[in-house]
Amino acid sequence: MHLKSLELSGFKSFAKKADLRFTSAITGIVGPNGSGKSNCAEAFRFVLGEQSIKSLRGKRGEDMIWNGGGDSSSATGRSNRASVKVTFDNSQKLFPTIDFDEVSLERVVHRDNSNEYLLNGSQVRLRDIVELLAGAHIGATGHHIISQGEADRILSASIRERREMIEDALGLKVYQWKKLESLRKLERTDENMKQVESLRREIAPHIRFLKKQVEKVEKAEELRKELIVLYKEYFASEELYINTEKQKTSEGIAGPKKELAELDLRLEQAKKILTDSKNKDTKSDKLISLEEKLKICRSEKDTITRELGRLEGELRANKRSIEKEQARIKDEELRMVRLKDVEEVVQVIEGMDAITDVKKLWSEIIGALRGFIAKHRSSVDSALISEAEKDIASLSGERGRYEAKLKDATEKEAKFVREYEELKSTIEKEKDTNREAEKDVFKIIARQNEVRHILETLTAAINVLAREEENFKHELGEAGVIVGREATEYSHGAIESRSMQEERRKKIEKNKIRLEDAGGSGGSEVMKEYRETEERDAFLGKELEDLEKAKQELVKMIADLDARIDYEFKSGILKINTEFQKFFTLMFGGGKAELTVVREARRKRKSDGEDLSDVLSSEDLRDAESGSSDAETEDGPEGIEVNVSLPRKKVKGLMMLSGGERALTSIALLFAVSQVNPPPFIILDETDAALDEANSKKYGDMIENLSKHSQLILITHNRETMARAGVLYGVTMGSDGASKLLSIAFEEAVAVAK
Repeated sequence: MHLKSLELSGFKSFAKKADLRFTSAITGIVGPNGSGKSNCAEAFRFVLGEQSIKSLRGKRGEDMIWNGGGDSSSATGRSNRASVKVTFDNSQKLFPTIDFDEVSLERVVHRDNSNEYLLNGSQVRLRDIVELLAGAHIGATGHHIISQGEADRILSASIRERREMIEDALGLKVYQWKKLESLRKLERTDENMKQVESLRREIAPHIRFLKKQVEKVEKAEELRKELIVLYKEYFASEELYINTEKQKTSEGIAGPKKELAELDLRLEQAKKILTDSKNKDTKSDKLISLEEKLKICRSEKDTITRELGRLEGELRANKRSIEKEQARIKDEELRMVRLKDVEEVVQVIEGMDAITDVKKLWSEIIGALRGFIAKHRSSVDSALISEAEKDIASLSGERGRYEAKLKDATEKEAKFVREYEELKSTIEKEKDTNREAEKDVFKIIARQNEVRHILETLTAAINVLAREEENFKHELGEAGVIVGREATEYSHGAIESRSMQEERRKKIEKNKIRLEDAGGSGGSEVMKEYRETEERDAFLGKELEDLEKAKQELVKMIADLDARIDYEFKSGILKINTEFQKFFTLMFGGGKAELTVVREARRKRKSDGEDLSDVLSSEDLRDAESGSSDAETEDGPEGIEVNVSLPRKKVKGLMMLSGGERALTSIALLFAVSQVNPPPFIILDETDAALDEANSKKYGDMIENLSKHSQLILITHNRETMARAGVLYGVTMGSDGASKLLSIAFEEAVAVAK
């Protein structure tokens, strides 16, 4: 026996604590009408989680609490709470999830209508109680708690309601709950899929936009990588060239400088000889004077040459700037404009929709587009080119002045040289003691002229090389800014022709302009946003796949549950029919009784252009089956039909049964249902009230048979039923309106019953 006790305190008419112990397979609860004995059955419904106060004969939770009664001084005052506690023997694991040999469930209701649920003294949720009881085939309003009015309900119910009762009795609720939960999950899954698909549709245009931006960034990255390669080749070759040329000029200028210094010393010595000579004459003085003039003239010429070199370098730099700008302008077809600028011109054109004159509208559109193109087309007369050309003009003018000075200095030098040569020729003809010294002077000066020319050439080359080295350093810095430090990390190169290097430099300038137009900066942010957006889309795609997989699993689970419910239901009907026939035969001494699964028929009718359906009555159903009805029908959901045939009578069908026969039939059916999937206990609340003495004995025999599978709690007035109980509890009500319990031994119960 699983049911051990029921304890009531302040519940309805039980003002004080009342304790019922269930130590027998059949326990009877008896008492006069109005004593409160049916409150015991309602106490079971209450503690097992019944939420319908109306089914407990109340309007609100407060109606479950003892409200006081009577006018005597001994009357019990009203309670502030009501509690019912039921205790089960769990030694055979009626509740497999509870690791205790005894399980108590308690429900408490307070005056403020709040409820508490306790499991072995610990507060839990109603859901926990319901799930625990469902696992043991127990429920608050299940088939195992049957009142007098509910006994006939299984016969008077519709075929659909009868099916629900049978499903409940067969323990199919747990599968239906699972199916309902799966359907809810399926609905949530469909909703989540719609949300995910909506999110993917929202980000799809942004992904397409970002993809185009990424393509631009990738193009810029390709240009950047190409520039890096070009820069490395250019810098390696340029550095090798500059270093090689610097070494060559350094080595080449050292010898002439040393020789010129030696020539200067020798010249001074020769001059000293001529100056100190006793035979000094005016020709020697003139020779020395000419030499000094030549020295001064050549010094001026050197200064002018250096200035011309500087001017030439600046002119080349400005011309290079112009070449860069012109290369950029020539590359106009590759120019890119900002999306925002395009959107602006589109908005301007869209704003012309008010112009109705087609020619004028077309003219305005063409004008807007030409203005847009002109705005974004580079002009040859750019500020950079204009400034560079001004500098070139200024430098060219200055160069012209220095070239004129150089020409004058050269002519003056040539004049001094001619005079010098003429004097030299005259002196050579003279035969005097200073002849050798004068020859030395002439030789030294001639060599000095040669050496100075060599030095002038080397100095000009050094100046050009210094300018090229300055440009090289500038390009290094610019490369680091444009394409990154990687471009400046190059290895040693090979010596190449200057034309090849110049071609490479022009290509670098062209690619720099293309990289700038392609958007050389901000690419990392675009790539990052594109990756993040793609990852988000991939995540949503994976989530959609998971949801689709979950949906298919739920659909399969629902189909499996439907199949399981259908199988369990139909196999259960077969078992119920076997027991129903046994109990029916016991009740009526023969006959035939069975449940059949039928499909509900619906009548179609039209109203306001819409098809409506009504459930057909039994007569309509029979007419429809025989083909005698004019109603147009369609199949509805499956239900349960009860078919009975009494022995030795022509009575067939529930509508032909008398009240007593209906009572016996309903009891037989309820007992049959209970036998298929026996609950731990069954409460019968005056289900035998309509039976006569003969049928009461049959009812008692069925009770004894039923008690072999389930504990029975019988609330009854019937003496035959009382006689079958092992323990009887009597319920009385005093003048204060409070119910009290009296336990009666079996032998006394038999005596009282007789």
